[in-house]
Amino acid sequence: MARLPRKNDAASIRARQEALGLDGTVAAGDMEPYVRAAESVTGVVAIPVSVAQLQVSLGEYELSEDGDVVEAGRADEHLTVPLAHTEGGLTASVQRGAKAIAQSGGCRTYVLADRITRASCFVCRSTEDALTLARWVESQVPAMREFLRQADLPELSTYAVLREAKTHVVGPMCHVLWRFTTGDAVGANMMTRNAYALNMAYVLPQSPVRVERTVLEANMGGDKKPSFEYFQQGHGKTVIAETLLSEEAIERVLRTTLHDLEELAWAGTHGAVASGMQSVAFTPASAVAAVFAATGQDLGMVGTSSMAHGVEQRIGDEGLHVSIRFPGIEVGSVGGGTTLPHARAWLELMGCAGPGKVYRLAQLVAATALALEISASAAMATAGSENFFRAHFERGGTR
Repeated sequence: MARLPRKNDAASIRARQEALGLDGTVAAGDMEPYVRAAESVTGVVAIPVSVAQLQVSLGEYELSEDGDVVEAGRADEHLTVPLAHTEGGLTASVQRGAKAIAQSGGCRTYVLADRITRASCFVCRSTEDALTLARWVESQVPAMREFLRQADLPELSTYAVLREAKTHVVGPMCHVLWRFTTGDAVGANMMTRNAYALNMAYVLPQSPVRVERTVLEANMGGDKKPSFEYFQQGHGKTVIAETLLSEEAIERVLRTTLHDLEELAWAGTHGAVASGMQSVAFTPASAVAAVFAATGQDLGMVGTSSMAHGVEQRIGDEGLHVSIRFPGIEVGSVGGGTTLPHARAWLELMGCAGPGKVYRLAQLVAATALALEISASAAMATAGSENFFRAHFERGGTR
């Protein structure tokens, strides 16, 4: 096979299209908006985008000087969320859950924390040296933060602020989880650059022990892989969405009963325990992926961003309290794919484009997933899970 040109100039793009026999739908249109988003750009793919309407109480959040997320206000809103997918029944299910939520008074969302991490590793000659290094690293965090702020290094990002360093020693290895905040961007590139600078320009020259090998990312966190560390400590925006479903909404909109939903939660939770499932939820990844695809988020982060912990509890005669906790929704309202024209338009529709909007976006992802969880769970809770079967039979096709 002849080697394809690698550049992203117009001539190279056209040469790739011609060599691969691409024309029409996938190769039509101006490629210029996409040449900075990926290498060897050759065409585009179109995914249908549907919309769902939500009623949600959104918090307005700010980051304190110490890196804590602080609620500065709250507003009830009726808004529209874009869902890019090809999964029959998904949008209808989100909308049904949203209707049940609205008829129960809406849902509320909360941002609890904000951290993005890079898990480096320093391999020493012995466990004793690794322990010495771990204690030293933890003591140096304020000085490291100042180093990142003042160092005249072109690769550094001033937006990625070091907040903590969590160490874990195993054998001669000192794993270090560098924990950053990165403003309105997801921050993976920012904190990677800053972590590399910490490793090579701060730790290695000043380490109290000899370091045999340094690894920038050694999986103590996970990085695009679900992990207990992320499930417990977070990686991105930690968000909770909750609602109190009335029995009337459960019966009239969701076509099931409060008791049946409780029984499903009991069986599903024990099934999750038996399987060793990292998350305890129904199907949050579908909602997370659909919003991510529409708004230019990193699709590689769906696996970690969709880790969730759903909880249901009967509240006397008031109804069923339903909540879902996402330890790390990895989203950005600036940078990366959010700068592409279609993604920008959908972000603007949600009021989530540009600086100061990332916490709003994270909350809307969680609220959308809550609506889907409620509807899909209700379908599964019916006798024999008939409604769940029929939804897939009628909307998913008979292939």
